[in-house]
Amino acid sequence: MAERSPVLRIITSAARESLKPLGLAQRGRSRLWIDDHGWWLGVVEFTPSRFAGSGLHVGAMWLWHDVDHLAFNVDAVRVGPELFRTEDRFTPLALELSQQAAANVIALRVRFPALPGVARYLTSRPVRRGYLWDGFDAGIAAALVGDPDTARDHFERVLREDPLAPWMVEAQEKTRELHVIAADRDAVAAWVTRAVGSCRSKLGLDAATLALS
Repeated sequence: MAERSPVLRIITSAARESLKPLGLAQRGRSRLWIDDHGWWLGVVEFTPSRFAGSGLHVGAMWLWHDVDHLAFNVDAVRVGPELFRTEDRFTPLALELSQQAAANVIALRVRFPALPGVARYLTSRPVRRGYLWDGFDAGIAAALVGDPDTARDHFERVLREDPLAPWMVEAQEKTRELHVIAADRDAVAAWVTRAVGSCRSKLGLDAATLALS
């Protein structure tokens, strides 16, 4: 539907105006744009609407998850859909969405300028029972900045969750590996480097030199 309607064309044009100057890259001809920081991505999705038009979702993805799809591990903003009625009416709405996307991409860059800022953010979030990835991410970040006690605390939260699905079993297996090496920053960095490299390959991203500091 998107290719037959003007919606994708208008959204793409607006995104090129607002996001391309910031260095973001469009994923093929999709509604997805990425801000590549090596071991994490800023992700922008102009979310489709069942009634035609577009919403907006911006967030950060930690590539140490080693998955084959883009994800939002930290949300920056979600905006409900702007409906398409006519090209003239939708064009300024699309531009406004793209400008909101750009502002939130910049906000993510400011929030996560380097690993210590990521670690402070992830380890200071309130505990949310059932949100297994919160503990996983916080544990990795803490271990990478040389705080093994905090890392183990977060990894143990993950291991206390009931593994109700296969993906949870897999996550806990990874967590056990990380819990064992939490005090060895170099070993954790090597683990993360392998996971990020694998994830970048699965996503079709170029290899990158990782600055895990």
